[in-house]
Amino acid sequence: MTAGALAPVLTATAAYAQDTIKVGVLHSLSGTMAISETTLKDTMLFLIDEQNKKGGVLGKKLEAVVVDPASDWPLFAEKARELIAVNGVAAVFGCWTSSSRKSVLPVFKELNSILFYPVQYEGEESEKNVIYTGAAPNQQAIPAVDYLMSEEGGSVKRWVLEATDYVYPRTTNKILEQYLKDKGVAPEDIKINYTPFGFSDWQTEVAAIKEFGSAGKKTAVVSTINGDANVPFYKELANQGVSAEDIPVVAFSVGEEELAGMDTSALVGHLAAWNYFQSVDTPANAEFIKNWHAFIGNDKRTTNDPMEAAYLGFNLWVQAVEKAGTTDTDAVLKAIVGLEVPNLTGGTAKVLPNHHLTKPVLIGEIQADGQFETVWQTDGDVPGDAWSDVLPEDKGIEADWTDPLTGCGRFNTATNTCEAAPAAM
Repeated sequence: MTAGALAPVLTATAAYAQDTIKVGVLHSLSGTMAISETTLKDTMLFLIDEQNKKGGVLGKKLEAVVVDPASDWPLFAEKARELIAVNGVAAVFGCWTSSSRKSVLPVFKELNSILFYPVQYEGEESEKNVIYTGAAPNQQAIPAVDYLMSEEGGSVKRWVLEATDYVYPRTTNKILEQYLKDKGVAPEDIKINYTPFGFSDWQTEVAAIKEFGSAGKKTAVVSTINGDANVPFYKELANQGVSAEDIPVVAFSVGEEELAGMDTSALVGHLAAWNYFQSVDTPANAEFIKNWHAFIGNDKRTTNDPMEAAYLGFNLWVQAVEKAGTTDTDAVLKAIVGLEVPNLTGGTAKVLPNHHLTKPVLIGEIQADGQFETVWQTDGDVPGDAWSDVLPEDKGIEADWTDPLTGCGRFNTATNTCEAAPAAM
């Protein structure tokens, strides 16, 4: 072969080497949710860097495309469209609140892309274009209530469902209220309260919790408060002397990241239910934390549950792309169901036909250093349930996207029909 004949081959090889696979990162870096979501942006950059050190995917380096939807739910849809249609990303990792996820769903359907959603949510959903790597209610909310009802958890009889006013808390509370009633809890022993995003004036609300808890029955708060409203909420609990011994709070959206910005001395003993804690002692978690600290250049930065969910989703996507041999959406979605990756707590995350994962459930107590000590966990991994059997209207409803690929996210096994999903609350 002459030098003249070789030149085009080298040029083509160089061009191929410069080619990258773009990955979308869709998290709020400003606004009320920045306290939680900024770390997930950093996590994705970390995971992409780690994968590139291994050679990338399909022989190509990964390139992160980061956008900031600024805690503005309609803007999430605009930014998702920008990532997919303008930047040509192969998949998107993002969203935290259910309002943001609901906002982007039509975009992912229309443009046929994939969203990896890394946060616990209210369930009652299964979409072809979404892989839910956080917990469904049966993997967080229901086990947390079961724990508090048990003798080990304090034999709680009276319940405050304290929540931020949007889709996730309202649907979760609908499931929990029905579950508590099914367990024999009287309606007068259930108090439900909603406050807006960013709510800060907790004096009256906490006083009402204290009064509700003074009825002579063991009382607990189940918190679905989201974002920076948690900081003044816990401060007010401390100000009014509400200790974990008096009225424990179990939170579903407060993790190590949120506690890092608080004085946790008065919060010791309050609880959180997640599928991962930084304090979990496994070799895989130790390696993850070590590499995270090296990447971020700060050994004080915490890890948390949504970070692990992002880690699981990213590794499953990489495995699916390599199995499919392409980043094509339909091929990746077909390849991903049934794939498994080790989680950081010692179990296995498996993608189910309903696009949810298997996950362990852990209850942790807040410690003075802002970490959680696991006080209870499930024996094994729990399969994520897209449609809660607790709600009468969802009994017999299943989701299965595997056969055929354009399967059904809400299949009624009684009528053998694929139903339209109910409107979000």
